Amino acid sequence: MDNRHGVRREVREFLSTRRARITPDRAGLPTTGSRRVPGLRRSEVATLAGLSVEYYARLERGQIAGASSGVLEALARALQLDDTERAHLFDLARTADGIPTSGRARRRAPAKAASRPSLQWALEAITDGVAFVRDPRQNLLATNALGRAFYSPVLGDGGRTPNLARFQFLDPASRDFYPDWDLFAEMCVGVMRAEAGRDPHDRGLQDLVGELSTRSETFRRLWADHDVRTHGTGTKRFRHPVVGELTLAYEELAITAEPGLVLLVYTAEPGCPSAERLGLLASWAAPAETATTPESITQNDD
Repeated sequence: MDNRHGVRREVREFLSTRRARITPDRAGLPTTGSRRVPGLRRSEVATLAGLSVEYYARLERGQIAGASSGVLEALARALQLDDTERAHLFDLARTADGIPTSGRARRRAPAKAASRPSLQWALEAITDGVAFVRDPRQNLLATNALGRAFYSPVLGDGGRTPNLARFQFLDPASRDFYPDWDLFAEMCVGVMRAEAGRDPHDRGLQDLVGELSTRSETFRRLWADHDVRTHGTGTKRFRHPVVGELTLAYEELAITAEPGLVLLVYTAEPGCPSAERLGLLASWAAPAETATTPESITQNDD
């Protein structure tokens, strides 16, 4: 009962927030009279999707179980959902229909999966870029040598598995490490929201969301926006405590053998200042040197 109620709430809030952001002008509708609600009215979404107002109202109340793919596609078009938002809507509908984790293969324990020797060998074979494995809960499970140096502010002195979301929202050092902190915060929450739609019964992810919602007002506000995103590819800026500012391109790759885990690689454009700084960091992180931990890397800069 609780799970069904939770899915209905997710559907209701996702659809209502998507509707609120679409203006009549953007939807190609005439604007007449005063409007009491932001964005489109329910009746306008129903018209755009070719649905009855009563049926759309049921969907927005969270009663999405049994909705056909044609109905979901019509909703996605009417609400102008991007590819990630469309996938999120379908994930929520599959969950409401009782199909677990979007039909994905069953996940093994992430930490155990990431400790596979061949996966670590593959990471260490990447020497000119930052490479790491992340799970849906934003845990940093494994890194290459350069990754350990790069993520020294996140790894800290060890202890529990480093978590990128906890670092983002609970560690003041993140505001130095991420010059575009607000953008990183939105991206982090959007990726987590998409993961929650794919597997809403992931207890570890639920616990993390609860912890961050309790301890971070910013996380709580962004989570309530119901924005979703995929990581994919792009460019990010970092301010590393040892080598300074870095602008790095990233690529996210699914690890086929371990459903739910992804491999991310950060690289710099050849010949640019960031490439030089990344190369300097790589020289400190080289296995031939004694400085193979973030702490000793920093000390060797003295």
